[in-house]
Amino acid sequence: MTFKVYHSNGNPDYLMLFDFDETYYPHELKGWQLEDLYELEEYLEKILHKKNIRIGWVTGSSLADIHKKMRAARMNYLPHFIAPNLGTELWEINPKGEFHQNQEWKKRIKRSGFRHRVVEDFINDLRLIYGIQLQKQTQFGQQSFKMNYYYFIEDSARVKYDLDTIKQLARNSGINFNINRCNPLAGDPVNAFDVDFIPQNTGKRAVVYFLMKQYRISVENTFGFGDSGNDIEMLKAVKHGYLLKNATEEAKQLHDTITADPYAKGIQNVCRIYF
Repeated sequence: MTFKVYHSNGNPDYLMLFDFDETYYPHELKGWQLEDLYELEEYLEKILHKKNIRIGWVTGSSLADIHKKMRAARMNYLPHFIAPNLGTELWEINPKGEFHQNQEWKKRIKRSGFRHRVVEDFINDLRLIYGIQLQKQTQFGQQSFKMNYYYFIEDSARVKYDLDTIKQLARNSGINFNINRCNPLAGDPVNAFDVDFIPQNTGKRAVVYFLMKQYRISVENTFGFGDSGNDIEMLKAVKHGYLLKNATEEAKQLHDTITADPYAKGIQNVCRIYF
């Protein structure tokens, strides 16, 4: 299946960023969700060129997973760039649909000194010294610069202490992290937290700032859409950050700008207000 790429022209005036899973892409693939998604795709194709908007997906999914899901939904368009694996990669997509790594971002990752062994030693210390057990997310595999784990809630009284301990010890070890409540709609288990370890100076917020600088776009002209706790830092980094109506309860407790409609319909209605 061949995907088209949204039109673009020159240096953009606006930057629009989307989480992928359960934001741009609905996992249940219900008929109404797909109809709204196809309508959003056609709407974006019309306005992106006219308003000079550059769009991208900033997601925890890998490129392989994204392509698989696009085919499952029979999607039509690729964005201008994708920052997969929680922004530990940055791929730019040319009008022919060819993917090229952003070299400056790649250099940033290499300079971080991120090593699997450092994270693995950290995980062992959590288990042996603090009694905190993290389980590998083997269904997604460990990426070069993102290591995925689950923290399962076994004793609700320990959750805050355990998560705070993980965060503080990771900071002390020079490891960047993302921790948020799992979303079963996106294929995660219930009663668990996503715990991801990534290089310093990466992640969704870092991607926003990097792209603003690269494209010389004012923060006033930045938009973001998400659905879960790992999107909050991206939504707070842009001027116009929206959780979708279908967002997790955890996310809604952290960010109060929420669309009136779920999924693609929520995105399109916000865009119509501004454009």
